[in-house]
Amino acid sequence: MRYMATYDLMETIRNTNQWLGATAFSMASYPIFALTPNPAFQWLAAWGEVTERTFQRMVAKPDWGIESITGEDGRDHLISIETVVDKPFGDLIHFNVQGRDEMDRRVLLVAPMSGHYATLLRSTVKSLLPDCEVYVTDWHNARDIPVSAGKFDVEDYTLYLMDFMRELGSDLHVIAVCQPAPLTLAATAYLAELDPDAQPRSLTLIGGPIDPDATPTEVTDFGHSVTMGQLQETMIQRVGFKYPGVGRKVYPGLLQLSSFMSMNAERHSQAFLNQISRVAQGEASDRDPHNKFYDEYLAVMDMPAEFYLSTVERIFKAGEIAKNAFVVDGHKVDIGAISKVAVKTVEGGKDDISAPGQCVAALDLLTGLPDSMKASHLEPEAGHYGIFAGRSWRNNIRPLVLDFIDANSEDPAARSRTKPRKNRKKAKIAAE
Repeated sequence: MRYMATYDLMETIRNTNQWLGATAFSMASYPIFALTPNPAFQWLAAWGEVTERTFQRMVAKPDWGIESITGEDGRDHLISIETVVDKPFGDLIHFNVQGRDEMDRRVLLVAPMSGHYATLLRSTVKSLLPDCEVYVTDWHNARDIPVSAGKFDVEDYTLYLMDFMRELGSDLHVIAVCQPAPLTLAATAYLAELDPDAQPRSLTLIGGPIDPDATPTEVTDFGHSVTMGQLQETMIQRVGFKYPGVGRKVYPGLLQLSSFMSMNAERHSQAFLNQISRVAQGEASDRDPHNKFYDEYLAVMDMPAEFYLSTVERIFKAGEIAKNAFVVDGHKVDIGAISKVAVKTVEGGKDDISAPGQCVAALDLLTGLPDSMKASHLEPEAGHYGIFAGRSWRNNIRPLVLDFIDANSEDPAARSRTKPRKNRKKAKIAAE
């Protein structure tokens, strides 16, 4: 019960701050105050507006906001989001470009389950849509999943990825971004053993902790410095009474956000002060750079406790993937079983979360794969975010990944098909 009380206390604090912001904004905006112009009221209204938006975004899932793309025919094509596989802890979704024949390049983008929603990859998806059929793993907020749905740890995550790959078939290219890289590698290896025909054609691992100890960072140091008991006592809480997942053990999104913010507290504080100033002077807008960034950054989701704890214990502390000792459902997965899936790693020279050396370590584990099917790329000036969503991704890394996909397809991938594929599975359509 005390863990539920703590969870509800955090939600109460968030809700109160949102209410205070809304109240300050409404009060300071009364027309009567315009009779005696006073900058204090402008600043109070600006503080209220920024504060309300800030705390409101913490519990709202962002929209994908990808409404259309321009095709080769020069026309704008609307985007609809289809749920291909619906599971309790995450869905497989497809960005269907209406009025366009299906592309030969079929890409599964594996999103992280690390505190933010899959919409963190919005710009990555948008950059791939003109050239690929894009599928994404859309993980659910654990607070909304009833306890009756059971647990979800790193093994379950791996099995989910296997199911998604089976659903899409072998004519597929997988791109794993950050946290899921080691588990995607394990899922591919497990398929190589159990269902070789379901393996994808290529696997691109971007900035993932395959071997966290290869190049230690603050993240890996933290993983080694705390005990599992300390993590359970300080990080794990039970979902409060407000949400469908009441009673489920989670690593709360609000607690994760406080950790994110504290790492660069001075920079974030200055950013919000500057935004209040811009709002007070009438220089801000709904989608200005500040709001565009923080609307996504502040939108956090609860992580299943089993997933968080097993990630720290098995991926970081024990290094099961790095030692090729990962076990799924009682079966030891042999990464060396991958023999016909081309693998490419991408790292950022300035990545302070998954430093250079951690991801490329995957290639040494692929003992059954010819060297001709292995590739790596180091982007010298890119940080963690830049290697999958920033300028480095758009200008340098994305073209290399598409070339890698083409080189490992049966034939060079055309930009589009003359006829749509047959029997493409479509489930419910959800416009986001």
